[in-house]
Amino acid sequence: MKRTGPTDYTWRRTIRLLRKVAKENNAKIWKYIAELLEKPRRKRVVVNISKINRYSMDGDAVIVPGKVLGAGSIDHKVTIAAMAFSKQAIDKIKAADGRALHILELLNENPKGSKVKVIV
Repeated sequence: MKRTGPTDYTWRRTIRLLRKVAKENNAKIWKYIAELLEKPRRKRVVVNISKINRYSMDGDAVIVPGKVLGAGSIDHKVTIAAMAFSKQAIDKIKAADGRALHILELLNENPKGSKVKVIV
């Protein structure tokens, strides 16, 4: 059977840009994120706010190669980049003075991928 990967245009475009920037800047983190995004839909990453709160500190930049859900609470300022957010997750992140970004926005801000945590 032929492996096809994601069919959604946004996902394909994101994966393509991540690979391009990884090659240009020699940043292996972006290649790793692209590999995680290529997984089948049934294996995509879903992370709750409580897990991000547990594994991040104030001022960290965190990447979730999938969707962020609003279960739990967050008590410090953190920048979270993901492919999708639930409405509750966005509300809780903004209440903690954090930022919710698409992965491509963080890619433009930090093409080297330095000081970024990946939460799977």
